[in-house]
Amino acid sequence: MANEEENVGNMKSQLTNLFYASLRAAFPHEPDVVPLVVASTTKFGDYQCNNAPGLFTKFRRNGTHYMNVHSVGQAIMMNLPPSEMIESCSIGGPGFVNVKLSNNWIAKSIQKMLIDGIGTWSPRLPVRRAVVDFSSPNIAKEMHVGHLRSTVIGDSIARMLEFSNVDVLRRNHVGDWGTQFGMLIEYLFEKFPNVEDVNETAIGDLQAFYKESKKRFETDLAFKARAQKAVVQLQGGESKYLQAWTQICEISRKEFDKIYELLEVHLEEMGESFYNPYIPKVIEALSNQGLVEVNEGARVIFIEGFKIPLIVVKKDGGYNYASTDLAALWYRLNEEKADWIIYVTDVGQQQHFDMVFRAAKGAGWLPDDDGTYPKASHVGFGLVLGEDGKRFRTRSSEVVRLVDLLDEAKSRMLKEAKEKQKKRLTNGIAIQWSEEELEQIAKLVGYAAVKYADLKNNRLTNYTFSFKQMLNCQGNTAVYLLYAYARLCSIIEKFEQNIWELKTTGLLVLDHVDERMLGLHLMRFSEIVEEACSNLLPSVLCDYLYNLSEYFTKFYLNCQVVGSAEETSRVLLCEATATVMRKCFHLLGIVPRNKI
Repeated sequence: MANEEENVGNMKSQLTNLFYASLRAAFPHEPDVVPLVVASTTKFGDYQCNNAPGLFTKFRRNGTHYMNVHSVGQAIMMNLPPSEMIESCSIGGPGFVNVKLSNNWIAKSIQKMLIDGIGTWSPRLPVRRAVVDFSSPNIAKEMHVGHLRSTVIGDSIARMLEFSNVDVLRRNHVGDWGTQFGMLIEYLFEKFPNVEDVNETAIGDLQAFYKESKKRFETDLAFKARAQKAVVQLQGGESKYLQAWTQICEISRKEFDKIYELLEVHLEEMGESFYNPYIPKVIEALSNQGLVEVNEGARVIFIEGFKIPLIVVKKDGGYNYASTDLAALWYRLNEEKADWIIYVTDVGQQQHFDMVFRAAKGAGWLPDDDGTYPKASHVGFGLVLGEDGKRFRTRSSEVVRLVDLLDEAKSRMLKEAKEKQKKRLTNGIAIQWSEEELEQIAKLVGYAAVKYADLKNNRLTNYTFSFKQMLNCQGNTAVYLLYAYARLCSIIEKFEQNIWELKTTGLLVLDHVDERMLGLHLMRFSEIVEEACSNLLPSVLCDYLYNLSEYFTKFYLNCQVVGSAEETSRVLLCEATATVMRKCFHLLGIVPRNKI
């Protein structure tokens, strides 16, 4: 059971603690009942406890004295400990216990957050350390739109876990140790007999270099033979081949870093090559447990429920993705001591990871019960589609480069920002951004639009990439949300008194219905982040942020702030909304501005 003091910003957690006590007191013979507390969508309360129907069914089977489900709900309600957070309770429907929270308690809780900081509302997860494996491009290939989802989803999950006080190891499992390096190295030797001459300027377009080497590999048998030999020499550790491999990786890495800098994403690279030394002993350990068998010349693990085995050593003695992923999983559990290992890749790799996780459970690395730790999770995501409903590509059917996509978003936003500035000047509005500021705004908003358009969708589904839709200043877009935040900041700026002083001396009250609705939604922030973390769904946080902006808009339209009798209280509510919005943006990897 969670401790109420450890979850001071989480209303659901605190109510759950109260209902734990109630259920223990009302039904001491049922010590294992877990409170079913959910946010209510009815007019009868803010939350409800839904245990009564299930308990009544059980009691009726056992012949206990409860006459109906309503009486079970009544027993739960009557045994609730007194709490300043609860204003009233009632029984509704099939025995549900409806809870209406105290306006005064909500207001005091929000004001305390303003003083102590949003960190006091961070969730408390049963996880000490997590590995988040995301982005993972392949060396010598440019990052394309397909890497967008893995990168922004993984970054958001990492940010939410970090906010929840989890030690997060952000891992970039780049493809830097495969058979393609034989052809790349051999082609490099042809073009540059002296490896010392190799740099990004000499190679030029790394993607073109890859395509040229692949074409030679597929059409020139002599070259193919040399390339295959080069793989063996590389894996054998020959210095000349390792030096060439290092040069190729370094050039590619610099290109990746440019994208990560634009997206403001931090990763620590630990590619396939890092785990290569661990593979033999991991395979040996699995073999000693009787899990590895020889099948048609390969070494495999047969897993119940799958028609094909998991190949861990190929016929030629080489290793593959499964070999590397098993070694990486072993390392993350045993060396990095991770409680939760999260892999962010497309849904097409679901079966692969299911098999790897099942093999790990068979070896005793992971528990069979998915609800316990340590555990491993695959965060699958759908495709990015073009407006034609097909996989998003350029007109020449090439994969869209991620850097081009980001540049296009920035360019479109810059054009719109300049047009908006002209209109402001025409209307006599004095504000005028410099070219540098317009560039900064266009970059900030354009990149945010791309990220948010991806994150707001349930990651398991495909989504259609549309600049027109994502750059719209109306509806559920980053553009709308960033403008809403800027308007909110402008309201706060009109208040002349020092905001920090106001937090400690002013009084927040929630007498108006729209004040209360906004305050209640603010208080749900912690449980929303916890839900998004637990289910690995950033879209849950996007929904919350959009709804928050809608609640604020309604409050602002119906409740005068500056110049009203309630000015102090309402400015505090504005400041609390701005604080929560800033944190939401941060968790989504978006940087807001006070003025746009």
